[in-house]
Amino acid sequence: MTTRDTTSDERRQAGREIQGQLWPATRTAPTGQFPAARLAPDFYDHVQQTAFGDIWSRPGLAVRDRSMVTVAVLAALSQTEELRAHLAGATNVGLSREELVEVLMHVSVYAGVPATNAALRVAAEVLVSDDS
Repeated sequence: MTTRDTTSDERRQAGREIQGQLWPATRTAPTGQFPAARLAPDFYDHVQQTAFGDIWSRPGLAVRDRSMVTVAVLAALSQTEELRAHLAGATNVGLSREELVEVLMHVSVYAGVPATNAALRVAAEVLVSDDS
């Protein structure tokens, strides 16, 4: 039997809480439900502890603000798969569709029109509902 470091457990719990705010379904989803998480569970534990437990949980910015920054960075880097998840998460922490479109338009000035076009295509899939 291995003993876990309390600090790691605290970081993991803080990360789990942030992820639950962004993606409420993760609160009840079994660990390893996604194929990539089953393939590399240690990596996803690492992400939960470091990205979410260490950085997203810092007191200097609200989760909503960190979500906005994350959407902008992912759009600028043309990381469309990760952007898809973070756009959905952004709406769960209070960002409106209009605010997210403004963020993506702002990205065009600094990262270029192609990156913004790709991001807006993803945003259209995520943010535009059938009743819009």
